[in-house]
Amino acid sequence: MKDRLVHAFAQAALSPDPDLAVAALMIARIEYPSLEAGPYLDQLDAIGREASRRVTMAAASVAAPPKVDPDRYAKVMALNDYLFGEMRFVGNELQYEDPRNSCLNQVLDRRTGIPITLALLYMEVARRAGVPVEGVNFPGHFLLRCPARRGLRYSEDLIIDAFHGGALLSRDVLRRRAGTAHDEDAAEEYDSTVFESRLLPHATKPQILARMLLNLKGIYVRMLSFPQARDIASLLVAVDPSATNELRDRGLLAYHLKDFSSALRDLQAYLRLTSSAKVDAEQREEHEQIWEHVKTLRKRMASLN
Repeated sequence: MKDRLVHAFAQAALSPDPDLAVAALMIARIEYPSLEAGPYLDQLDAIGREASRRVTMAAASVAAPPKVDPDRYAKVMALNDYLFGEMRFVGNELQYEDPRNSCLNQVLDRRTGIPITLALLYMEVARRAGVPVEGVNFPGHFLLRCPARRGLRYSEDLIIDAFHGGALLSRDVLRRRAGTAHDEDAAEEYDSTVFESRLLPHATKPQILARMLLNLKGIYVRMLSFPQARDIASLLVAVDPSATNELRDRGLLAYHLKDFSSALRDLQAYLRLTSSAKVDAEQREEHEQIWEHVKTLRKRMASLN
């Protein structure tokens, strides 16, 4: 991967308010190195302009469920009708592991993706349409939140599942998905703000980008596409230099690719950074395996000099 792309991605991801679409299109360049972001950003702007028109026309008189902000409900329904009804964006359940689902350009071209990329698309369109929508790190499935307007009594935020056509999820459904529905004590606890903070935590933009990268790295590893997986690890290390597991993985991937000098550099750095950490038996065994790799790599490098 070109160093300038890694640097540009780190700058974009670590800026005070990252542009998710720009950063996501940088990620897509791992699969599509010659990708030009401009046409896709223009396409997002066009979708956003039309979404803004639909949202402006949305009537707050639409019957909203109990405890729901009618204004936000009408706007979300207008967004859902446009994106999932008219434009036919849909979750790709049959080919979930296809790396194209993690590339924003392909999500726009093919109108299908996985939860986090469809959620990112939704957030970017909503932002352009003037509707406040944020990411939610729900366990195992990325979701969205459209907060109720302040000052309204008894209004709950809307929780949106972009992978399933913008479905609005009730708290009971969320409890069942989280495995708390049959635990009376847990159910009582999650009726409070604890439910929101524990099961529906706000996902920052850097967290969203990191989750996208981790998803895509896992896909590439399972496909044995080690060069791309190593590129993903490089982006993760650039965004978070303290991510020692990514440093380790990048070193192991370099080892698989017979880039011995890079493998030695990363694995030695991993051992150095984690040597003082408290580790359990499993981690100690892993450290011993990494140390064996380092010794082998040192011998290899010495034989080449």
